Amino acid sequence: MKILLVTRGSQGDIYPYLRLAKELMARGHTVALNLPEAFAEQAEGANIPYMTQGNDDINGMMANELDIKDLLSWTRRVIDNQFEELVPVLSEYDILVASNTEFAAPSIAEYLKKPYLRTAYGPLMPSRTIPPPVFPWPVPHPVIKPAVLWSLLNGGLNLMVKKTLNKRRAALNMPPILDQADHAPANAFNYLMYSASLGSVDHNWSYKWAIGGYIFNDDMPYNKSIYQNFLEFIQKDGKKAVFFTLGSCKNNEHERFAEKLFAIIKTHGYKLIIGSGWCRLGSTLPLHDDLFLLDSVVPHNLVFPHCSAIIHHGGVGTTHNAARFGKPQMIQPLLLDQWYWAEQTRKLGAGPGKVDMKRGGSDLEKKVLDLVNAEKYAQKAAGLGEKIRAERGLENACAQIENCA
Repeated sequence: MKILLVTRGSQGDIYPYLRLAKELMARGHTVALNLPEAFAEQAEGANIPYMTQGNDDINGMMANELDIKDLLSWTRRVIDNQFEELVPVLSEYDILVASNTEFAAPSIAEYLKKPYLRTAYGPLMPSRTIPPPVFPWPVPHPVIKPAVLWSLLNGGLNLMVKKTLNKRRAALNMPPILDQADHAPANAFNYLMYSASLGSVDHNWSYKWAIGGYIFNDDMPYNKSIYQNFLEFIQKDGKKAVFFTLGSCKNNEHERFAEKLFAIIKTHGYKLIIGSGWCRLGSTLPLHDDLFLLDSVVPHNLVFPHCSAIIHHGGVGTTHNAARFGKPQMIQPLLLDQWYWAEQTRKLGAGPGKVDMKRGGSDLEKKVLDLVNAEKYAQKAAGLGEKIRAERGLENACAQIENCA
C-alpha cells in the first residue's frame, strides 16, 4: 500500500507520525511524510521519505506568545499551499492520513477519490457533551451548553476558512461546502490518537470514529553526553526532582515563573530540571547545584522515570508521557487543547489542577508541595500509567490505516 502521511504542529504532533511512518515502512508499505521544515532533520535521520511544507512558519510562530486569532490566521494562510502541494502528490498514493490539516484535506481526498483517515489528538468533533477542546473552558457550563460553544467555534472557523476553501473547490469543479465543522469529520474516518484512559469521547457522535491511543516515539536521537550529565545530576543525592517545561510554547511570564518555581524548589530541598524547549526556558537562571537545564532534546521516556512530578504546558505529548510513567502533573495551559488536558488530568486525580503563570507566592507554593507529596495524586497517576502502558497505540493506528485503504 502507498500511504501519504501529512502532519503539522510541534513535537507532540510530529513525533507520533515519525514513529508511525517507520512502523508502516517496516510492515512493507510505501510511505511519504509531509511535515514542517523544522522536523526535516528528524525524518532524514530516521530514513523516512519526506517532503517539507511550503509557507510553513510553525517554528517562528511558536517562538512568540500566540492567541486563537494568530493560529486561525496561520491556518487560513496555508490552505492554498496545501491544495497546491497535496493534490499532485496524493494522486500517486492509495490513502491520505493527516493531522492538523482538516481544512484542506477532506476536499483534496474527495477530489481525488482517495480514502482519508483524519487523526486527532483530542475530541475534535461537534458534541453535545464535550466542549470544544480548543477553548479555555473545558468544563461544561451549567448555562452555556457545549453545543453553543461548538456553534461559536464553527462560526469563527467558517468566517476564516470557508471562503478560501470554496474558492479552491470551485477551481476543481467541486460544489461548495456549507459547514466546515461538519464537513471535516463527515468526509473522513476520524481516528482519535489519544488515550481513552486520559481523554474523553462522545458515544453519540454521528461520524465514523475510533480511538486507539497515543503513539509514543521512544526512538528519537539525543545527545548522549547531555543525558549522562542528567543522570549524574539525578544520582548525586536523594532529593526529589521536579521537571518543568513549556515545550514549543512561550509566555511573557515564563522566565519570571521559572524563577518563582525554582525559589520554591530550593526552599523545600528539591531539585529542578528545566526542559528549555523552543523558547530557551530557564536560560536566565543562575547556575545552581539543584538546577539542571536540559537544553537539548532528550526523549521523555529517558527523563520522566527519574522525576517525582511534572509541571508543563499541557501539550498532548508531554501530558501523555507524564501519564504513561505514572507521574503526578500540573499544567500551565497557554493555548488550544492545553486547557482540555489540564482539566482531564485534574478530573482524573493525577494532579492538583492547572496553575496560573501570572500568580505566585503561597498559591503556587501550596500546589507544588501538594503535587510532589500528596499520596492521592501519586496513586491516581500510577493507576493511570498502568492503563496507558497497556494500550497499543502504534499497532492500533497501523491496523486502522490498513483497514481504511
